[in-house]
Order: sequence, then C-alpha cells, then structure tokens
Amino acid sequence: MSGTKWVYGFGGGDSEGDSSMRNLLGGKGANLAEMAKLGLPVPPGFTITTDACNAYYDAGKRWPDGLNDQAEAALAKLESVTDKKFGDPDNPLLVSVRSGARASMPGMMDTVLNLGLNDETAEGLAKLSGDRRFAYDSYRRFIQMYSDVVLGVDHSIFEEILETFKEENDFTLDTELSAEDWEDIVSQYKDAAARALGRDFPTDPREQLWGAIGAVFASWMNDRANTYRRLHDIPASWGTAVNVQAMVFGNMGETSATGVAFTRDPSTGENTFYGEFLVNAQGEDVVAGIRTPQCLTREMREKMGDTAPSMEEALPDSYKELADVFARLERHYRDMQDIEFTVERGRLWMLQTRNGKRTAKAALKIAVDMAKENLITQDEAILRVDPAQLDQLLHPMIDEAAKRDVLATGLPASPGAAAGIVVFDSDEAEIMSGHGEKVILVRIETSPEDIHGMHAAQGIVTARGGMTSHAAVVARGMGRPCVSGASGVSIDRQGRTLRIGKAELSEGDVITLDGGNGQVMRGLVPTIEPELAGDFGVIMEWADEARRMGVRTNAETPEDCKTARSFGAE
Repeated sequence: MSGTKWVYGFGGGDSEGDSSMRNLLGGKGANLAEMAKLGLPVPPGFTITTDACNAYYDAGKRWPDGLNDQAEAALAKLESVTDKKFGDPDNPLLVSVRSGARASMPGMMDTVLNLGLNDETAEGLAKLSGDRRFAYDSYRRFIQMYSDVVLGVDHSIFEEILETFKEENDFTLDTELSAEDWEDIVSQYKDAAARALGRDFPTDPREQLWGAIGAVFASWMNDRANTYRRLHDIPASWGTAVNVQAMVFGNMGETSATGVAFTRDPSTGENTFYGEFLVNAQGEDVVAGIRTPQCLTREMREKMGDTAPSMEEALPDSYKELADVFARLERHYRDMQDIEFTVERGRLWMLQTRNGKRTAKAALKIAVDMAKENLITQDEAILRVDPAQLDQLLHPMIDEAAKRDVLATGLPASPGAAAGIVVFDSDEAEIMSGHGEKVILVRIETSPEDIHGMHAAQGIVTARGGMTSHAAVVARGMGRPCVSGASGVSIDRQGRTLRIGKAELSEGDVITLDGGNGQVMRGLVPTIEPELAGDFGVIMEWADEARRMGVRTNAETPEDCKTARSFGAE
C-alpha cells in the first residue's frame, strides 16, 4: 500500500483532480480542484483521500505508509506557490483543515481555521498584514476551534471568557474589541486550555496540523455524523477526505468579508441569488449564527426589511465578480450551487461549491425552470426530483383565513407549517417524539449535535442565526419548517420557560410556526390541504410522457376514489 497516492494538490495553476473524482477526493476536494481548473480564484491546497481515511481506520487509527511524506511534499509545494513558509515567524503560512465526504453532510464533521498560529507566528502575521487586531482575532479563533475540535475542550469555556470580557468592558459586538483586547483574550484562552488539558496548548505547527487531520478522520465516526449517515443512507465505508488549504481572511477590516450563497433560492426555487455575508468576519461566524448576517442582494434586503447594507451595496465590485462566478458555476454544473466565499481586502476567493440542498417546492421549480432554460432535458428534470421529497408537498399549510396570535417573527428559513409542544433539548425532543408527541424544538441556535432532535421535531425555531445557518440548511434538507433569527425569543433552560416578547410559555405549551413567512404563533392554528398544480403538474405531465407503468389504486369508498383520482390514478 506504500505506493498508493494519498494526496492530490489543487490551485496555483495546477490541479491533480477534478469533479469526476468525488468518491476519492470527496465532494469538497473534487469541486475545489474543478474550480481551480476552470481558472476561478481558489486558494491553493491539497486533499488527503477518502482511501487514506479508510486505511487509517483499517490500521487501528494509524497513518497509512507514505502519507506523511506525500503530505510534506504537498505542503512544500503550497509554501512555494504562496511564497510563505509553514511555521516561519516572519512570513507564516496558515492553513484551514476541513472535512469533505463524497455526499454533502453540512455541519456534521469538523473544521479548523487559522492553523499554524502560535505566539511567534501571530507576531509575524501582525507585522506582515500591518494589522495587529486582525492577527490576534485570528489567533483567539484558532485556540478556541482547535481546543474544541482536536483537544476536546468544551467550547463554552471560551465563549464564557469572551462574553464576560465584553460585559465588563461594555462591548456588544466582537468587532468592537481592539488589538490589545484580543491579546488579553488570547492569554486567557491559553490559560483556560492549559487548565482543561493539564498541559500547555500545542505550539508546534506540524503537531497542530496532524492533530487536525486526525480530528477530521475521527469526526467521520462521531455521533452526529453517524446519525446523519443513518438518516440519509450514507455508508460508513465511504470515508471522508481532508482538505488542507492556504488561509484567506475575511476578518481583515471593512473591505474584507465572508459569506454563503445559493445561485437560486433553496426555499422557493426562484431564479434569484440568495445568501448572506458578514463584513470583517470568518466563515464560522455566518453558519454558526454567532453574528446576525447581512443580505447578499439589495432586493433580498428590501424584502426582509433589513437596514444593514447588502453585499451588493457595501462591496459592489466584489459582488459583481461573485455574480459572474455564480452564473459560470451554474452553467458548468447544470444545477443550483451552494457556495462559500471570502473577500480578503477586496479580492474574491472561492472556498466551496456543491449542488445545493433544497426544499421539495424548490426542487420542482428549479428542475422545471432549468429544463425551460435548456440547461437540462425534461427527462433530467424528472430525475432531479427525489420521489420521497415530494411527500413534503402533500403536507398541510396554514389557512390564510385562520386567526393568528403571532408571538414573534423571524426569518423564513425553511417553508411549511408545523405545530407541537415546546421542547428546549434535542434528547428530550427525540424521547417525546418516540412517545408519539409532536414537538417543536426551540433553541438559541442549533449545532451539529442537535441533528437527532431536529429529525424528531415537527419544526425548529432558533433565536439566533440567519437563512444560511446550520438550522436553516439542515431543516431544508430534512423538509422541516424552520424559523431562524427570531430575535425576540429568550430561553430560560433551567426554568424550562420561553419568553417571546411579553408572552411567557413553558415547556409543553403548544406553538405553531410558519416557515414560509417566519411567524411563531401561540396554540394550534388551523391548516388547509395543498394544491398540486403549477410546477408539480408540469413535472407530472413530463413523467406521464416518459413512464411505461400504469397508475392504479385500491379504494374502498367514493371519497377514497376521489382522492386517488386527484392524485392521478387511472
């Protein structure tokens, strides 16, 4: 096995892989290589294959022969392409380490950013960038993320340190902290990590790198990944790849940003750009709901009633470049794309593209529209719609004539109506659902550890997070209604109560949510049956033209016959 190629490079004018190699390179690695081959701005890096992951587990969690040498050679090439050196205190190369299975598993496995930082390289980064605040903001992020993902230190320890510091200094946002403040936080973080570990936080960049690679492999078998694979029929034997990539920074000031976007609306399927971004931030800030993100387009901002400028308004040149990339990627992949990007001091970088998860309604509209746009054929359009996903369209929607006692309005993150009793804990949601109760999971924000509770719930409400947060993306993929960023919501987990505006609810009280408009309502609100027309009817007509089987039904009453005929029985 020592002759096996475990590592494939990408970027810097050369890529060893492409999008056809997703089984070996994982979806992320294959698409990074493909984007680089298309000449798009992709930070260079290398991918450790899914075969290496399987070999690692087959060998009792030992690195396969040859992996170390190949990774070191790829790292040396990355140093040459970027003109930086890994671990050099004067000109440090920093990298991200991300997972990437062949099937998209958003948020289920682990990521580490800003790897390679220690006291010396942080000083070097500060001098090199001319921005000490940025350097120590990056350093504190790395300590927290690495401690959590690789070393198993509870991330809440670091969050408590930061929140206490902000309260004591009357700060509201992280962006208000100065360089000196972040240096203070870094010192406190290192002390906290040392107390939790019984040893100092690791400072050797190569030790950090191999620790992160091992953590990504380990995350393939963690509880949340196992649950997600079980729910989506993904075999454990597929393994995950690891992507090591030169860092680009969205937290270098007001001309830098990071964001997540879809080339079409993943909730409705409308042919309009859909996404969120944050100025002076890193990617985890957007998807984790740490800060409330801003809209990508002016149209979306006006529709949402937001006052913060959209990316189209705040960074018009970068937005125009991004819009051109969207169009190019959608034409190339012939499907709606889910994209992650960073703008570093006005320069756009693409960090990921993949076929975007979408609701059943969106899947229908996108398939029909793309066929009409001649991007795909009618037969391909039929095959783009998962038959099991159509079940979402058969669920009731809230009756527009019904009286609504609206307690709060958040973001319409995933459409549909759901009602149930309030629960605050994913384990409790799973238990109560198992007893036949319909539950609504209410959280400050969800994390990948909530996957089982989200699956058990009828719907999800979060107090923080945007339209591309973890809760929103996973809920859409599951077909669960979701309202995110309901800022009027506060939760007392110890008292098991929920305050929405002036109303106070207890665990066990019934609420209804409308994922189509973001409303959270008191009590059980009446619903109506959906109408199966429009794009649904078009797809069914195309399917009728292509099918060879007849459609029959077993009906015992006139009402059953009427229902069967309305669904197309012959």
